[in-house]
Amino acid sequence: MSQPDFTVDIYQNEYLPEGGQDVNAVVTVTTAGTVSQAPTAGTDSAEIIIIDCSGSMGAPRTKIAEARAATAAAVDVIRDGVAFAVIAGTHLATPIYPPDGSLAVAGPQTREQAKRAVAGLQPSGGTAIGQWLRLAYQMFSSHPAQLRHAILLTDGKDEHETAEDLDSALRLCEGAFSCDCRGVGTDWVVSELRRVSTALLGSVDIVPDPAGLAADFSAMMTAAMGKQVADVALRVWTPQHASIQFVKQVAPAVEDLTGRRTQSGPQAADYPTGAWGTGESRDYHLCVRVTPGAVGQEMLAARVSLVTAAPSGPEVLAQGLVRAIWTDDEALSTRINKHVAHYTGQAELAQVIQEGLEARKQGDEETATAKLGRAVALAQQSGNEDTAKLLAKVVDVVDAATGTVQLKKKVEEADEMALDTRSTKTVRTRK
Repeated sequence: MSQPDFTVDIYQNEYLPEGGQDVNAVVTVTTAGTVSQAPTAGTDSAEIIIIDCSGSMGAPRTKIAEARAATAAAVDVIRDGVAFAVIAGTHLATPIYPPDGSLAVAGPQTREQAKRAVAGLQPSGGTAIGQWLRLAYQMFSSHPAQLRHAILLTDGKDEHETAEDLDSALRLCEGAFSCDCRGVGTDWVVSELRRVSTALLGSVDIVPDPAGLAADFSAMMTAAMGKQVADVALRVWTPQHASIQFVKQVAPAVEDLTGRRTQSGPQAADYPTGAWGTGESRDYHLCVRVTPGAVGQEMLAARVSLVTAAPSGPEVLAQGLVRAIWTDDEALSTRINKHVAHYTGQAELAQVIQEGLEARKQGDEETATAKLGRAVALAQQSGNEDTAKLLAKVVDVVDAATGTVQLKKKVEEADEMALDTRSTKTVRTRK
């Protein structure tokens, strides 16, 4: 499998005041080239499409019809030689194609067979997302592919299993495959699908109108076909007496990776970033707490490497250094790096949106107004126009700069869910 070239750039203010302990840096990881230059080798990839076929998918009938059409559209994008399957999800999980629970190899004939099988899908039964994921795990485990990706669509709540059942399934699947989640309509639960997408390093979004499913499925599968390197980890080495406070992905979306740490050496830990293709760029915010040094002292606060598994052991793809220098020059030590400041604001933006929407649901209008007003101000400061447009459907903006807003009396449920679902999407630092 051809592999893109990775680069790591570190953005930080390395100067700390006397007694300063916290070193912040934004780590930008970029892969060179364009997706079309190096397509994924078929034998290295496997795809499973999981379609909700519960009874509610029949109300209205367009929902199941558009889900069938979207699955067919995604199947058409799968490259020859890639292993694939389709699962129908109800309160059970059923392999639809191939019906024996194996994976087929994509080609003109198998794609047509899959589409014929999908055309027969009918809505009935309940919803147990954990069961669906467990079957996907079993099917992926039967194949040697390194790049394993699923698309999961649902229109409702995970009603036919407990929260513990879903968590157990997610623990099983974590690290085995990635999963992009979509909710169609407005009867599903954002926090539920976000749990799945977060655990399985995928995306989550709302498709309010079923007619939008086919284009969305095609785009997700096209992106999956561009992936070339599986299971890349951010390895952070720190010196003795230093500790990592947090590691967060901050672009293209906010995702806290701190709790996903696995020890990889005496003073090193790995944080999963999933699969990568060419032409990608992601930003990570790292905070390391170090023992304060004397004025004028310089130290290496962290070494950040990108690593992936190779037959001979972990392969280092790229590396960058985070430094700390203690100074008594206030002009140097109080300067905040613009990348760090920007993404600190973007992380807060995601948080205040989710807190504001929750307060609104609970009837706490004062907190909701304050939080969503803060979100409006942060969105304007950072130039996050997409989020600003979503906020404007939930609040009336009096003054964006100061975050002065009024809650709208009537809000479409789809607009509220879109704001919640997309709250973690960020914009890059302005050049």
